[in-house]
Amino acid sequence: MKMNNKSTTDEAMNEVETGEEATSEETTSEPQPMTDEQMAELVQAVHHNGMVALKMHFNEVQGQVMNLEAYGPVFVFHVMDEAKDVYSCGFFLRELIARFQTNNSPNIWMASFFIDLMKVKGGKALTPPPTSEEEAKAMIDNVLVPHCIAAVREEFAPEQVHAGLAWNETHGPVFEAGFPALTEGNNVCAIPLHMLLIHLQLNRDPSELLLQGLYNIRKEHGLD
Repeated sequence: MKMNNKSTTDEAMNEVETGEEATSEETTSEPQPMTDEQMAELVQAVHHNGMVALKMHFNEVQGQVMNLEAYGPVFVFHVMDEAKDVYSCGFFLRELIARFQTNNSPNIWMASFFIDLMKVKGGKALTPPPTSEEEAKAMIDNVLVPHCIAAVREEFAPEQVHAGLAWNETHGPVFEAGFPALTEGNNVCAIPLHMLLIHLQLNRDPSELLLQGLYNIRKEHGLD
C-alpha cells in the first residue's frame, strides 16, 4: 500500500483540535500567544456560549472545564433528561471556537452528541481514563480497535478498506485506515492512538476522525 503517514497524521491532529478541515494557511501560520488573562476570558466565554447553546435544547445543563496538559482546556457538559439520567460529553476549545465563529449551527451540532447518547437509556458518564498500561491495552484491544475497524468497513462497504494499528515515526502508535485500490497519491489516513482514546473517554465516537480522513482522501481522488 502506498502511504504518506506523516502528512495525513499531522493534518488529522490539526483537524481534531479545530473540528474543521485543515487548510494550508492554518498549518503554516504561527498562532499568536495569549496572556493568561486573555486565555481565562476566552475559556469563560466559550463555556458560557456552550451552556447557552445546549440550553436551547435541554432544560437541565451543567458544565465544567478541565485543563488537560496534552489538549488544553476541555469543556465537559452534563445534560439531564426527563428521567433524571445524566449524559456527559466533552469538547475541545478550538473546535468550539470554530463552530461559534462560523455560526455553523453550534447549538444543533453540540446537542446532536447528547441526542445520540440518550438513545441508550440510563445515563452515560465520562469513561474513566486507564490507570495502568494493562488497562490502556485492554481498552485499545477490546474496545477502540474493534469499534474503529467495524465503523470504517461498514461505512465504505463493499469497498475494501485497510484498517488497523501502525507505528508513525513522529507520533508513535496510530490507527491507520485507507483504500488499497487507490495506487496513486495518498491513500491512507492515520490518527494517533492517544487522540482516539481521549475522544472515547469524552463520550465522542473516535471512528468519526477516521471517517473524516477517509472522506477527505476520496475527495482528493475525485471519488465523492
